[in-house]
Amino acid sequence: MPTDFLGRVMVVFQRYGMSMLQGAGVSLKIAIVGTIVGCLIGFAVGLVQTIPMEEKDSLAKKIVLHVFKFILNVYVEFFRGTPMMAQAMFIYFGLFPLMGINPTMTQAAYFILSINTGAYMAETVRGGILSVDPGQTEGAKAIGMTHVQTMIYVILPQALRNIMPQIGNNLIINIKDSCVLSVIGVAELLYKTKAAAGALYMNFETYTITMIMYFIMTFACSRLLRWVENRMDGADNYDLATTDTLAHTSGMYSYDDKNKKKEEE
Repeated sequence: MPTDFLGRVMVVFQRYGMSMLQGAGVSLKIAIVGTIVGCLIGFAVGLVQTIPMEEKDSLAKKIVLHVFKFILNVYVEFFRGTPMMAQAMFIYFGLFPLMGINPTMTQAAYFILSINTGAYMAETVRGGILSVDPGQTEGAKAIGMTHVQTMIYVILPQALRNIMPQIGNNLIINIKDSCVLSVIGVAELLYKTKAAAGALYMNFETYTITMIMYFIMTFACSRLLRWVENRMDGADNYDLATTDTLAHTSGMYSYDDKNKKKEEE
């Protein structure tokens, strides 16, 4: 056995490196699926929470909306206010058997991480929708759009850009927090790390490898999402397409050209 630190790290990686890489793959897969499904849940909950109630609405509609919003608020507050480790054990060892559901550990991990992420994303989506200027909604209603059309075509595209950084944060958090799912037996990266450290009695070296793996995954996802954000920003300069209906001609009007003409004058 080597006496230097790097040599001992290499011994750990040679013996358990493939096992730990498989665990890292499980962690990444659970995090990605949980984030995607959680975002869908968050968008659904956030949309319901932002449905306006008007005086002209019927009493039945107001009651139904109040009940739905109350239930969704309970869901959001419960999953944001309790640790995911406790949620995992409560759902997998308690709720599922009580309901007669027998999923695999991986399926349970997808479910637990998704509903946990959905609770956080619901507040993010609600905040993103409310951050869009109210004039956008008023303008859409002025041209006859319904609430659903306004959300789909006007508000959500703008809100999505506003909340993209938080979606990226949730993905990175989920990659790291997937380690708590080892309490229900999911063979993710930390689960494999504990097995390797226990077999070789080299905790420092083993967890050094684990930290490097987590950093590589989170850093790669962070860079990728930053690239997506930049793509969503679009170009700094843009052209405005105009059509001359009288002369039946069309052209491109460039703001850069306009600025150049002003400078020349």
